[in-house]
Amino acid sequence: MSTARSRPFELHGADGYPLRGEVRTSGSGRNRPAIVICHGFKGFKDWGFFPVLAERLARAGFTAVSFNFSSSGVGPDGESFSELDRFGHGTYGKDLHDIGTVVSALETGTLCDALQPVSAYGMLGHSRGGGTAALHTAVNRAVRALVTWAGIARTHRWDSDTVAHWRDAGKVDVVNARTGDVLPLYTDLLDDLETRGSELDVLNAAGQIEADWLIVHGAADESVPVEEARALHAAAPDGRAKLLVVPDGGHTFGAQHPWSGSTSQLDIVIDATVGWFADHLF
Repeated sequence: MSTARSRPFELHGADGYPLRGEVRTSGSGRNRPAIVICHGFKGFKDWGFFPVLAERLARAGFTAVSFNFSSSGVGPDGESFSELDRFGHGTYGKDLHDIGTVVSALETGTLCDALQPVSAYGMLGHSRGGGTAALHTAVNRAVRALVTWAGIARTHRWDSDTVAHWRDAGKVDVVNARTGDVLPLYTDLLDDLETRGSELDVLNAAGQIEADWLIVHGAADESVPVEEARALHAAAPDGRAKLLVVPDGGHTFGAQHPWSGSTSQLDIVIDATVGWFADHLF
């Protein structure tokens, strides 16, 4: 089995913010399917299972492209939330801009010309990243396979009282449970949802997806209810989507950060994901 290798990259993301990522591949990397991996809210490309997933995909013959959204809040060290202002002004629209930037750079060889040509494209997203990956896939017909882990079916996730307080204060504080950091979230996100609501309707987008779609969700997900996965599956065109509900699976399928090893639930998810991309991209 070929040894996977990693190449870092930095692009100009939304609002000119740095868009930092890496490419993992094995062999020459040429004429291989590429998988673009999207982390979720308060996530980052090196969180817990993402490096393990990227390595597994690379060793299976794919080019794995992972990155931190430019408004993730994560700084140059790849883990610390040191760019709080960028996090605070983050929106779904900016995330979609970043995905488009990464895909365009991959397609044109700007990301890494040694990877050209790419034979096919896949998308993978976790949680909020699953929602944005679905939104992107709905409008980019070049994406042939999509996998979402614990993906959201709704972009607007706050009740009216929270929104009213958010508007009055000009921000809402978000706590990073892992580090205890308090992250400010300004009203840019609310503005984005109000002005571009129809464009950010994940369930509507689900009905437009032509890629073969694996929807993976934990039955015991504590952050995104499994009912959202069922709604996505019901909204997808007939025969395009498969729903995999993992018994006892939580939002991260038992994985933690820092990485402390896999779990039986995560093993099921990664095996199914690699198999799905192999079936639909090779």
